[in-house]
Amino acid sequence: MVGVTQLPRRDPSSCTEATGSTATRAISGTISRWYLENARDLPWRAPGYGAWGVLVSEIMLQQTQVSRVIPRLEEWLQRWPTPAALAAEPPSAAVRMWDRLGYPRRALALHAAATVIAEQHGDVVPDDVDALLALPGIGDYTARAVAVFAYGQRHPVVDTNVRRVLARALRGVGEAGPPATRRDLAEMAAVLPEDVAASTVVNAGVMELGQVVCTARNPRCDVCPVAHLCAWRAAGYPVYDGPAAPKQARFEGSDRQVRGRIMAELRASDVPVSRTELAGADQDPARVDRVLAGLVADGLAVGDARVGWRLPG
Repeated sequence: MVGVTQLPRRDPSSCTEATGSTATRAISGTISRWYLENARDLPWRAPGYGAWGVLVSEIMLQQTQVSRVIPRLEEWLQRWPTPAALAAEPPSAAVRMWDRLGYPRRALALHAAATVIAEQHGDVVPDDVDALLALPGIGDYTARAVAVFAYGQRHPVVDTNVRRVLARALRGVGEAGPPATRRDLAEMAAVLPEDVAASTVVNAGVMELGQVVCTARNPRCDVCPVAHLCAWRAAGYPVYDGPAAPKQARFEGSDRQVRGRIMAELRASDVPVSRTELAGADQDPARVDRVLAGLVADGLAVGDARVGWRLPG
């Protein structure tokens, strides 16, 4: 691992900061200072960005690279600056604008959430976690992220990057393993300072650290601000031998790849696309039929072999 081997091993017993609440306070303060000095300049972090923009960004960023999200996010918010603006158009418009960000069901979920926000919340994104969770397609992470980063509330926000940082720094293991929601939230809550504004910085800082320094592969321990507090480093970087987290199947040759090809055809057409026109999506006709059935079931396509397929709405 790049960076890891450049640091000497230490006896874990010598890492006096890495025990109990002392460790969490030290890690919290150090990450907060590091983040304030090194945070990337990202659109959704700008003051006054707005809860709608934060919500859209959080949904787009799920399993999608930041560099791919930024231009699409800007186009999206220019066209639909409010939930009501999006809700006024058909779901197909959202799917087309989503383009090649991947996992286009997120576009449908965002359209559905925008409709509820416009009709039931006065076109204002809710600031309550439970109200956010009641929106279509909004899970625990997104609800907490909006409440924290848009409204400045104190909640633990946990994603894959956060879980990795906490697993290494606090538990001394190289991988976080399968998600354990109660434990993961409790670990992050313990790291948060009581001050609400400071807790927002720490939430963002731990996430940022996992994204750019404490990465899954080749962690940059030589530039990590909490290397001197890290239980994994203190233990000599033991190889992880616990249960593995679920891994995504390979994209090449997968149904996801065929879905992407079919969705590209549907986005490009204003009229139904015939089965013959979709034959080139894969050499296996049975796979094309299976994927088409899945798209219809997911609400991403409507139609059949008789009339062809098109985007919903």
